Amino acid sequence: MALARVGAVSEPVPAQPGYPLLLGLAGRRAVVVGGGPVALRRVRGLLDAHADVLVVAPDVIGDLRTLAESGTLRWEQRGFAPADLEGAWLVQTATGDPAVDAAVAAEAEARHLWCVRADDASASSAWTPAVARRDDVVVAVFGGRDPRRARALRDGVALGLDTGSLPLRRRRAPTDGVGSVALVGGGPGDPGLITTRGRRLLAEADVVVTDRLAPVALLDELDDDVLVIDVGKQPGNHPVPQRDIEKLLVTHALAGKRVVRLKGGDPFVFGRGPEEVAACAAASVPCEVVPGVTSAIAGPAAAGIPVTTRGVARSFTVSTGHELLDEGAVAGLAALLGSGGTLVMLMGVTYVGKAAEALVAAGADPGLGVAVVESAYSPAQRVTRTTLRDVGSVVLERGVRPPAVVVVGAVVGAG
Repeated sequence: MALARVGAVSEPVPAQPGYPLLLGLAGRRAVVVGGGPVALRRVRGLLDAHADVLVVAPDVIGDLRTLAESGTLRWEQRGFAPADLEGAWLVQTATGDPAVDAAVAAEAEARHLWCVRADDASASSAWTPAVARRDDVVVAVFGGRDPRRARALRDGVALGLDTGSLPLRRRRAPTDGVGSVALVGGGPGDPGLITTRGRRLLAEADVVVTDRLAPVALLDELDDDVLVIDVGKQPGNHPVPQRDIEKLLVTHALAGKRVVRLKGGDPFVFGRGPEEVAACAAASVPCEVVPGVTSAIAGPAAAGIPVTTRGVARSFTVSTGHELLDEGAVAGLAALLGSGGTLVMLMGVTYVGKAAEALVAAGADPGLGVAVVESAYSPAQRVTRTTLRDVGSVVLERGVRPPAVVVVGAVVGAG
């Protein structure tokens, strides 16, 4: 901001006032004059707005040429001509030649078209902000003609959107009366291990249907009027049947609510996610699946055990352990272990002793290392290391309890 002399006092002269406005450019012509990196940035923003983009330049950089060849935009390979602005709604000029940019701006002014000049913001009739887009949220930041300042502010806001620390919840119901369901994998339980997408959807939720092993600490951050429904299951105790859970999701979504089904681990790894997706599809409810960090990998990692490592194990298999497997499956797993693979068993505490006996009977080395990781990434985490021969008795002696992940293989000694 410049300083002006008023008597003996220096006072700041305000920058030209602007009127912030979000333009609906979908299907409308936007002209970009120039073919360099700045022009590419402007083109990408216009394409994000689904504009009909015309680029005018004698030559363009590779990315712009690729967009033109794919038909994403139209490129006129020549210098600017006034007729290029026919039918345009917006003009952006970034040639690097002040004389050309000024000529484009003058022609736009004569046609009552808004023109953004990359070379001289003070000579522009419009300015492009630093933009963050997250689904249907668009945040535009102007930094007082300081682009780096604007980008830094934009990035700070984007981080708040990604982490769910900003008030993202919609205050208006969907116009069609139908909400949505998101199956969010919360990871092994530590709130820091949920994905940014999952965190953002949780911040937008009107209803949260949560499991026992989900990162429930995140629920403390929700607005007081968010409905939280605990449908957590424990071994031998399923207080809310699966069909009732599916009905809850669909009913609230059809009432116009944004529903998050917050799960532990990943929704599609030994979970009921596929059934819940099918229930939503049958009711014509939009449903999104957000992957999570599965405990099949996170559990061993918490104990410092890699499921694969060079020279020790090149593959790993994840198996359910909450019921005894048939002979064919056990034989296949024993062969896996014999070839240097790793076996990870989820929900396997109850039958781990019998599973180990079956593996040894099928040819697995009884001296193979076994690690049982309880309550990974929580203050109650505990790791028990033993062998396939002794795991049944050791688990009983130490009183190992679920949730726990069982890892079998040479990687146990590599951790």
